[in-house]
Amino acid sequence: MKTLLNVIWLVLCGFWMALGYVFAGIICCVLIITIPFGIAAFRMAGFALWPFGRRLAPRPGAGVASAIGNVLWIIVAGWWLALGHIVTGILLCVTIIGIPLGVANFKLVPVSLVPLGSMIVED
Repeated sequence: MKTLLNVIWLVLCGFWMALGYVFAGIICCVLIITIPFGIAAFRMAGFALWPFGRRLAPRPGAGVASAIGNVLWIIVAGWWLALGHIVTGILLCVTIIGIPLGVANFKLVPVSLVPLGSMIVED
């Protein structure tokens, strides 16, 4: 069932959401200081492509640097990525078939806002 949902997700919205993350990652990698944000964006692009069967978990040992980085991420790129997930989730929840996909979009909002200090793990 996870594979079927992931394929439907990929066709309907996962590809476009992953493109958003890749675009943010490329912009962040242009500047040397923001390369860690670019790496996090590329990691999130993989999660946005195939979200079912995976979840977000706190990374042990994440400290103050992750918190400061998350604040910077929200200002630079996190808010518009989260907005994309919210809008797409609402649009998908309009149809009965799209409700699980809309819920998955809402599941991706926290990782789009605060990507540092967390890791993506298999369920």
